[in-house]
Amino acid sequence: MALDEIDKKILRLLQENAHYTLKDIANKINLSLTPVHDRVKRLEKEGVIEKYVSILNKKKLGNNLTVYCQVTLTKQTYDTSEGFNQSILNLPEVVECNYVSGNFDYMLKIIIPDMESYHHFHQKKLSILPEVSLINTVFVISEVKSTTVLPI
Repeated sequence: MALDEIDKKILRLLQENAHYTLKDIANKINLSLTPVHDRVKRLEKEGVIEKYVSILNKKKLGNNLTVYCQVTLTKQTYDTSEGFNQSILNLPEVVECNYVSGNFDYMLKIIIPDMESYHHFHQKKLSILPEVSLINTVFVISEVKSTTVLPI
């Protein structure tokens, strides 16, 4: 889908604040309300705008530890990957799961309260999955940048 400069301005504003009303957006980009409404509806319909969410402060919710796990599977087959994928979908601590190239198969991002909670997660949830052969864990010491804003 081709996006023109007005579409891009609308998307940048919505990434900045999804609570902007159509009127707010129209005022900020100097366009009338109806074309802004039509463009937003088209962007939603075409899947460019997937959904609107609230971004929560993980530390205020008691989730003070961010962990990355590099997971190697027992076999690199479709069935093994699918089994692992289905298991990961049921683990709310895993906020990102990516199948990657390189020396391991998956990169997981886990948000959890503390080291004790991670130890329990590792021992009772992740390492017991039958598809998992090896887990290499990296703990975040300091978060330098975290954003949901995509470059447009």
